[in-house]
Amino acid sequence: MKEQNLKELLNQLHDVLEKTDEVDLETLELVRDLDEEINRLVDPDSADDDFDSVVDHAKAIETRFAVDYPVAERFLREIIDALSKVGI
Repeated sequence: MKEQNLKELLNQLHDVLEKTDEVDLETLELVRDLDEEINRLVDPDSADDDFDSVVDHAKAIETRFAVDYPVAERFLREIIDALSKVGI
């Protein structure tokens, strides 16, 4: 259930960025990387368990988004919160 919430939040983040004018390629790549990291964490067949690294990465992106993409920043905060609730 919580994993599904994470996936929904990631989809919403992607949707917001797609609707935002002038999102640079580096930003899109950061979000894609985060998406892949989270998917590896929630995949029961994956051996990747570097939870702290994923949370740190999400927080770094959140800080970057604070000025340029405030709506997307809100989704990142929710993703960080959901990650902590998943307890991976």
